[in-house]
Amino acid sequence: MDAIGRLLLDPPDLPVVGGLAALGDALSVGGVAVVQAPPGTGKTTMVPPSVAAGVAGRVVVTQPRRIAARAAARRLASLLGEKVGGTVGYSVRGDSVVSPDTRIEFVTTGILLRRLQRDPELPGVDAVILDEVHERQLDADLTLAFCLDVRATVRDDLLLVAMSATVEAERTAEVLGGARVISVPGSLHPVTEHWLPPPSGVLPFDERGVTPRFLDHVAATVRRALASDPGDALVFLPGVAEVGGVVRRLSGIDGVDVWALHGRLPPAEQDRALTRGARRRVVVSTAVAESSLTVPGVRIVVDAGLSREPRTDHRRGLPALVTVRVSRAAAEQRAGRAGREATGTVHRCWSRADHAHLTDHSVPEVAVADLTGFALELAAWGSSDGSDLALLDQPPPASIETARRELFDLGATDDAGAITARGRQMARVPVDPRLARALLDGSAQVGSRRAAEIVALLADDVRAPGGDLVAALRTMHRGGPGTGSWKDSVSRLERSLSSPADRTDLTDDLAVGAVVALAHPGRVARLRPGGSTYLMVSGTGAAFRRGDPALSGVTWIAVADAERRAGAAEATIRAAAPLDEDLALEAAATRWHETDDVSWTDGRLVARRVTRLGAIELSAVPIAEPDPAAIAAAVRAALAADGLTVLPWTEASSALRRRLAFLHESLGDPWPDVGDAALLDSMDTWVGADLARVRSPRDLRRVDMLAAIRRLLPWPQAGRLDELAPERITVPSGSAVRVEYGPTGTEQPVLSVRIQEAFGWAATPRLADGRVPLLLHLLTPARRPAAVTADLESFWSGPYHQVRAELRGRYPKHAWPEDPWTAPPTPGVKRPRGR
Repeated sequence: MDAIGRLLLDPPDLPVVGGLAALGDALSVGGVAVVQAPPGTGKTTMVPPSVAAGVAGRVVVTQPRRIAARAAARRLASLLGEKVGGTVGYSVRGDSVVSPDTRIEFVTTGILLRRLQRDPELPGVDAVILDEVHERQLDADLTLAFCLDVRATVRDDLLLVAMSATVEAERTAEVLGGARVISVPGSLHPVTEHWLPPPSGVLPFDERGVTPRFLDHVAATVRRALASDPGDALVFLPGVAEVGGVVRRLSGIDGVDVWALHGRLPPAEQDRALTRGARRRVVVSTAVAESSLTVPGVRIVVDAGLSREPRTDHRRGLPALVTVRVSRAAAEQRAGRAGREATGTVHRCWSRADHAHLTDHSVPEVAVADLTGFALELAAWGSSDGSDLALLDQPPPASIETARRELFDLGATDDAGAITARGRQMARVPVDPRLARALLDGSAQVGSRRAAEIVALLADDVRAPGGDLVAALRTMHRGGPGTGSWKDSVSRLERSLSSPADRTDLTDDLAVGAVVALAHPGRVARLRPGGSTYLMVSGTGAAFRRGDPALSGVTWIAVADAERRAGAAEATIRAAAPLDEDLALEAAATRWHETDDVSWTDGRLVARRVTRLGAIELSAVPIAEPDPAAIAAAVRAALAADGLTVLPWTEASSALRRRLAFLHESLGDPWPDVGDAALLDSMDTWVGADLARVRSPRDLRRVDMLAAIRRLLPWPQAGRLDELAPERITVPSGSAVRVEYGPTGTEQPVLSVRIQEAFGWAATPRLADGRVPLLLHLLTPARRPAAVTADLESFWSGPYHQVRAELRGRYPKHAWPEDPWTAPPTPGVKRPRGR
């Protein structure tokens, strides 16, 4: 019997052991299964050997992080009584311990993703176990979808197990085609909760990250917990910098070892944090200890309540992690770490009220992350947008479309979204596609070694003193902080190049700028004439911070890191390198274009042929005879910006427009809409020919607007215009009085007439086929308002007599008859006889 058989015959006392038989049954029937088990149940330790016992080939087990893959391999190998590299091995980036005898191989999800892209049949592998799928990382979602595609097309014999620590396992089972879910109950000891929010006025984080005062509070909470509760303590913080900050704050506690735990530490230091010691321990960790690692001896958890989620870092134009509140599900997992071995306590650095407002689960990365790398993986697999794959969640359409456009700009895909040979090269480079492009193209420009060094600076976000990336590169060469990690990245990037290139004679200054420009062509920038600020190819303005004089005044630069705060006119440059114009044009070649700019500016036509690099104007020459269509478009643009008042309206053309507006509002079609928006939309039909002949302001003033508006008249209905909306109406006195129409057509037409001229007028005139009565403004002999009415009959019968009493003494020479119905109208001042 081999080591795996012996382990299964006498397994450790772990809750998951009770579900292994059901798992075997599910795989024998359908080839797929989902294991749902909370942390601490032993699923990562016991499910792989159980699956391996039923197959002849290798079992590959994914872990979300390198530290988890190594720790899981060591744990299982120790249970088998072997060293890592025998029956159990691991492969992570830059480190692989396997042998021909390896039956179970723990790998990071990215490693399996690369193997699937290289050979989807996975020769020699009989089963894949995807652990921690509930974390919903991009690589994990893709790997699950690719494995399902492999099973459906070329490897129906490949066994597939997805393992989750949360109750969302049912969703995963649906994606796996209705796979059976094997649920394993947890066996945690009771954990007492303590709520310890920070003091009033202390924010956990702001726009710059986790605040120092909040880290003070976390450290104080740890000291308080150590004084009141037994056991080792596990402290959760969102990132490496915060871990280091709290470790420093906890130094010097008598009888207590304080260890950091995160993915960037050397393996020996990670092992130290994961091993019991002779003294009491405080392990200060990122989320690596949340579910995929076991930290022995822990009975106290101090949770800062923060985590990191992926977003697009708009400063650097690359994927990044941002600080957010932890989800309730993650908070419960963290708390459970205190109850694995005995009763424990969790000290939460927030209030019970805040806890109620936490999200139920972390947001899947596909919903919020930069999807450029994700889209490149899809393209390399032969899927344009993932819609043909069994993804747990489809990517947001806008995000995936943005990513696809980015890949096209980088030359990674063609017009149809299919991957190019260049794209396949980029997919093999272990960095973001934008940086991969910079490495591949930059290698020929500056040499492979220098290109790798510069890309590693950008990938590791090395701080640039004074905003000068060239100075940062020189610091790395001298062995500054972080040099070891940077050198590892450089070596890895160099190895990814299939054909290394020799160093060129380009200076270091320009070499850095050239590679940065290749990574971010939209952030190539030129100094604005006569100023100290820059304009980027993307159209964004930018300026260096005060006190960063190193590159100030350099004509061309490539910006690696810039931030534009809300309400700020310019972005602030945090890292850049110098360029020359030739390198700028080469890096941003796809943004180079030549256009004819024809505009109506300050009342005159300006026509230029302009060469631009994105938004940056490189040169311009006048155009003697611009395209008539461009002229018309320029006038239209001026009209859209300044309104129709640009046109030479006359009183007659304005009056006709108001009458048509009235008929459109009153009768609708076929009477045209003559509002500003409608006229701008239909310019070609009524004034387009006139505008095409415009070459100067004088030409514009010659446009016959009355004739233009008449072109909008509907035929044959136009013959009734004067009947439906008369320009003037003859009143009883014989005067032809102008009707006043409102500008929008919604106003009631007004007729202003002296009272004496309306005597005998019994019925109010109605327009628009009798639908709209005129609003009569009845005036005094001095043409001042006396009354307003749309009902003459009612006015003569009542209000007239009050008006007559008030005004006959003021205007004695004018007629004020008692009976306005029968009195003759008079336009003058002479009284009718007998009055």
